[in-house]
Amino acid sequence: MASSRKSQQSPKPGKRIAVALSGGLDSVVLLDTVCKAQAKSQNQIYAFHIHHGLQKPADDWLIFCEKLTKKYKIHFDFRLLHLDSANEQGNIEARAREGRYEALADLCEEYGIEDLLLAHHQNDQVETVLLQLLRGSGVAGLSGMPTRRRLSSNQHLTLWRPLLNQSRQELEAYAKEHKLKWIEDPSNQNTKYRRNAIRKKIIPALESIQPEALANMARSAELLGEAQALLNRLAQQDGKNILNQDQLKVAPLLALAKDDLPAANNVLRYWLQTQQLAMPSQERLQSWWRDLTKVKADAKLEWLHDERKICLWRGALQVAGAEEGQWVLKSLPANSKQLGLPADWVKTAQGNNQITLRERLGSEKIQIKPKTPRKTLKNLYQEADIPPWERQSPLLYINDELIAVAGIGLSYPHLTSAGKRVLPIWTKA
Repeated sequence: MASSRKSQQSPKPGKRIAVALSGGLDSVVLLDTVCKAQAKSQNQIYAFHIHHGLQKPADDWLIFCEKLTKKYKIHFDFRLLHLDSANEQGNIEARAREGRYEALADLCEEYGIEDLLLAHHQNDQVETVLLQLLRGSGVAGLSGMPTRRRLSSNQHLTLWRPLLNQSRQELEAYAKEHKLKWIEDPSNQNTKYRRNAIRKKIIPALESIQPEALANMARSAELLGEAQALLNRLAQQDGKNILNQDQLKVAPLLALAKDDLPAANNVLRYWLQTQQLAMPSQERLQSWWRDLTKVKADAKLEWLHDERKICLWRGALQVAGAEEGQWVLKSLPANSKQLGLPADWVKTAQGNNQITLRERLGSEKIQIKPKTPRKTLKNLYQEADIPPWERQSPLLYINDELIAVAGIGLSYPHLTSAGKRVLPIWTKA
């Protein structure tokens, strides 16, 4: 992703909120209503635009949004997404949506914003519900988009959809009344995309049969959302002996499935939801149950789902974490009692290019506690219950000596409690 064109207004006191601004009707109406309420709320308003680069007019949309924010005298920034629709197969809509949320989250983190407003309206909600219905989704999918939710990649950020109860027709009436201008995305006319086909063909047909169809379907989604909350509560009760932090214990899960398969399915789906993973198809769910009933207790099992790995490790299902990361040398305060590496020794090693990262070979040993022998990394990983997929982080060497192992610790003989010290920390990407 690339950025950006930042506004130069000075920060003002008050809460910071952001509006995702595409330049279309819905986001322009949302921005107008938010800015008109600014005087009373004393909030600082930011507008964030995501430039997908998929269509020729995209540059014009960016310029339009920037000019609009100047008119309202609010902060503006944008991100450029690199999505190559020609070389990448798959659902370009889904990839664009995921990239858009990631970019918006980055912008919110950069500006210290905890509330992001999205302009999804009632028609969008109905389209989402119909898409989920075509996929054969359950209660979770059919409940559509929530009015508010935390973003999985940034738990400090709340997404708000204040227009979910407003139809596109009502937004158009508001825009015309207040003489607002917006841009039309020509790709919205292309019915090769399922959402557009639903918008152009299915929804008008439903409205011709029953004028209140959209409002009724949106209300159904809201009721299903309430039902899903109750199912989640039931899953927590049924899963007291099954759910263990981020893990799912297989033995009690299978016992529950034997007595009450729908309850076990509900617990499994709830766990996937807590791990920010998509709901599986019925065929995939049945395949998982077959695998779990056949696998031995100490055997390894791995599924690829929603572009993540679900692994069976020591009788529990876990989602494999990202292996990417980096070693960071953190300076310790002078009055800290925490052990660390001598800062001068580390600095000298840096100057001599003697700090290196190496892949594990299998015979490495390290002493991590006083008055204990050096142990192999294999033994230390087993003692610490570190799953295999978290054993791939590079080892930190200084002057050809093994100093730090992610998830295990530091070489105790090299630590000191006096003077300037630094602490190697492995941070995941």
